[in-house]
Formats: sequence, C-alpha cells, structure tokens
Amino acid sequence: MFRARRKRFKGQSLNIMIPTLLTLMSLCAGLSAMRFALLAQWEWAVVAVILAGFLDNLDGRMARLLGGGSKFGTELDSLSDFVSFGVAPAVVLYHWSLWELGGKGWIIVTLYCICSALRLARFNSRLGEAMPPWAYNYFTGVSAPAGAGFALLPMMISFEFPEFEIVRNAYLVGVVAMVTAFLKISTIPTYSLKQIKVPQTYVIPTFLLVGVFAATMVTEFWATFICCATVYFLSIPFSIRSFLHLRREAERIQSEVTPGEADPKAALPPLAEVQPPETNTRTGT
Repeated sequence: MFRARRKRFKGQSLNIMIPTLLTLMSLCAGLSAMRFALLAQWEWAVVAVILAGFLDNLDGRMARLLGGGSKFGTELDSLSDFVSFGVAPAVVLYHWSLWELGGKGWIIVTLYCICSALRLARFNSRLGEAMPPWAYNYFTGVSAPAGAGFALLPMMISFEFPEFEIVRNAYLVGVVAMVTAFLKISTIPTYSLKQIKVPQTYVIPTFLLVGVFAATMVTEFWATFICCATVYFLSIPFSIRSFLHLRREAERIQSEVTPGEADPKAALPPLAEVQPPETNTRTGT
C-alpha cells in the first residue's frame, strides 16, 4: 500500500546560528554595562564593554569560518554595536563623571551617540562597494569598539592609578569623549588588522606574544588595556602614512599603464572613487 512520504523538517543549522548568537551576547554585554553603571559598579561596567568588543570581533570571524553571514546578521550586528559601543559608553561616562557638568555633560554624551550612529550608517551604506586590494587593511576612521575603548580610557587609568584624581575631571573626560566621537566619523585611515597574514617565520613569535598578552591580562588587567589603547592611538599617524604611500604607489602604477596595454583584470579603479574602505560585512564597524 502506498504511503505518502513525510516532508523532512527543515530547520536552521546551529553553525549558521552561532554568529547571530554571539552578536546577541555582545548586545547583552552592552546592556549589562549600563546596568553596572546605574549601580555604580564602574569596573564591571567597563569590563562588560570590553567583553562586548571581544564578542563583536568573534562573531564576524565565526561568520566567515562557518559560512553563517547574512543580511539579517549584518543589520543585527550594527544595532548591537550602536548599543554596546555608542549608548553604553555614553551612559557609563555620564554617570561616572559627566553628570557634574549638568546639561553640558548630556550634550557631550548625546553627540557621542550621534557620531556613533553616523559611523555605523556610513559603514552600512558602503557595503558591497568595490575597493582596491591595497586598501583592505584599513578602516575609515576609528572603529566602534576601538572608539569605545578610547572613550573609557580615563576610567581605566583611574582604576589602575587611583591617586590620579585628574582623570576623573569632568572636563577632561568630556574632551576625550568628544575627540573620540570625531575620530569615529572622520575619514582618517586606521589599521584594521583583520586581513593581515603572519609570515611563517613569525608564527611562533606571534604565539609567544599572545601568551605573554594573556598572562599580563590576568595579572595586570587594566594596565594591559591601557597599553593596548595607547599603542593603537599612537599607530594612527603610521596608518595614515602607510595608506598615503600605498595610494601614491597605486597612482604611479596607474599612470604608467596606457589604456591599450591595460589588463582589465588587473586595472586599478579610478582614484576619485577610492576611499579608505571597510573590510567585511559583519564586523569592524
């Protein structure tokens, strides 16, 4: 007797869901940072933002490794970044110090959030745009997680050096927040580090450095992140210099290739269209 074949249940693979789950965990970490700020648990508030940055970096890598990237995940990632690296640092800073400035402090955190939203909107609007190969390792402006780290740097310094009362000064905190906000929406090229490949001879030393970093993070947590934020900030002039150098080399090569001899596959895009690009569709915002 003929029996109708049942339709197989079509579900979604867990591998596809992992990047989105990590994004949601990053969002929860950002929301938890605001809760800790309301409870005046400042160290835990900053740790929550740092955790959100770690998860934000991880979800993009997992999406590429597992093939779990999607338009839904991209949009959710941007919304999560706005909360975790735009709203959460602003709320933390306001309750920690900027409330002393009254309305001025609120204006500062509002502008910080606006600049964070503008950066994310610019990032989303450029998805899918063609970019020259030499520009893959650069962001346009400071990324959202790095910007949150810069904004919270005075708090980290106060945790490591409580005797430095000046870092709690509301005007100093406001200046740092405003500088960070404008770095986010700037067109300054900054290092991405997502597409950099480690030469074979440097693999073992890289593992050693990662081990040292892990050890110092366990023993000197705040000092480690202070150093990381400082090094990244000091690298900005070098990223500008290297980006301009690569662009000049691209101009030189393009000027030397005549239209009749140009290889369509190797031709460079018009320099008028070249802007410091983003590197992927899920992270690095």
